[in-house]
Amino acid sequence: MDANVKIINQDEGELLGVAGGNYRIIISGEQTNGNYAVIEMTVPPGGGPPPHAHPDIQEMFHVLEGEVEFKTQQGKQLVTKDGFVNIPLGGAIHCFKNISENNARLLCTVVPAGLENLFKEVGEPVAPGQMLPVPELTDARKKRLKEVEQKYNQKSYPPDFLD
Repeated sequence: MDANVKIINQDEGELLGVAGGNYRIIISGEQTNGNYAVIEMTVPPGGGPPPHAHPDIQEMFHVLEGEVEFKTQQGKQLVTKDGFVNIPLGGAIHCFKNISENNARLLCTVVPAGLENLFKEVGEPVAPGQMLPVPELTDARKKRLKEVEQKYNQKSYPPDFLD
């Protein structure tokens, strides 16, 4: 077997509580020479990130379970099981929200890798199945998020920016 082949089972990877969801870093840039990273996102009902953009990273989502509403400056669209969303390089503002009554699961691939490190910095380690509440947006948290966003060249927008 080629020493570079990686097989990651469903109970492996780094598990983080991020924005009320559960993000499992399946494979990180450290394991792919920075080429890409893959993150499984379990998003509770009503959950999802605020509008944001990262011009240096292409992001692709495959919806594994549930229904999520994706919003961009071109409008909004419901994406259901086995749907796919591509956010190209260049900084398109986007967000998604789980609008169903059950958890949604998305497989997120980022090219090049790097966004998983942002998740590591803003998230908290969790146990399988554990869902942490969305952290309170204190002044200290806002300052920390702004620092992390600057570090990873990401910009967030107000929650109603794409409405």
